[in-house]
Amino acid sequence: MVAFPDPNLKQTRVKTIMNPFIEIITQPDNIAIVIMIFMVTFFMAWAFQQAFQNDRLKAAGMPVDGEHDQDVDTFRPLVRIELIISLVVMVFLTIWSIAVDAPLEEIANPTITPNPAKAPWYFLGLQELLVYFDPWLAGVVLPTLIVVGLIAIPYIDINPKGNGYYTFEERKYSIIIFSFGFFILWLLLIVIGVFFRGPGWLWYWPWQEWDHQRVVFEPTRDLTQLIGIESRSIPGFIIGAIVVIGYYVAGLIAPLRYWKKNNPELLAKLGMIRYYLIMFLFVTMMSVPIKMILRLVFLVKYVWITPWFNV
Repeated sequence: MVAFPDPNLKQTRVKTIMNPFIEIITQPDNIAIVIMIFMVTFFMAWAFQQAFQNDRLKAAGMPVDGEHDQDVDTFRPLVRIELIISLVVMVFLTIWSIAVDAPLEEIANPTITPNPAKAPWYFLGLQELLVYFDPWLAGVVLPTLIVVGLIAIPYIDINPKGNGYYTFEERKYSIIIFSFGFFILWLLLIVIGVFFRGPGWLWYWPWQEWDHQRVVFEPTRDLTQLIGIESRSIPGFIIGAIVVIGYYVAGLIAPLRYWKKNNPELLAKLGMIRYYLIMFLFVTMMSVPIKMILRLVFLVKYVWITPWFNV
């Protein structure tokens, strides 16, 4: 007689391995994050589906709803829907508050620091950046640039297409850059901080149980130390400055030559001030994943050490 493996045993093993992660995602204060992940994914997929559908209609020479509308009736398609959704959300929150207890802890004790000590979920992305950047950069400079970049969008965006209707083909560069910055460099960092950072702000995989006694020693080093130069010496300071400044100069000049050769009309319409502002914000945004790769893969902590801040 041949003995077949019990499928229930396999399911039990998988469930046992994932128990730590299940406990984390089912905590009352993390349920909202799980809901947010599903909602953002759903509405992102829905928006891209509508954009691709409109692109197909425009490619076939058919009209797109809202493309040429100057005056739009907002009561029926917008205000009424917002009223209905607000009522549904109120009912949902009421039921949720009754069914799930609020995640209240004991009275704060100044002599005991919780481990891990996590900021509110909307600040966890910035707290995760502290692993890769100097606190002054992660807590002051980068958030300021995010706010300034959002404020500058109406003044640097000269593309009139896509107003009032979904499209991807007519605004693909803007959509790709925004999607990368929002979903990868913001929401992903929040997810990492909520679900993958445990005691000591150490990385925990879903199948690993949080251990408050765990100690991990990572021999991090600065970039100049890879070539045998002390990062806090004058040669290390000069090399670090060359790398950082050279990165920005290359990021600003290299695309300029490309646009002058392939699309001079757009560059002339955009203007040099808008171009340099856009590229400065873009190059700064791309420095975040570059710094994360240097830290996680090559264990490089800083690129440039200065008396005032570290990059």
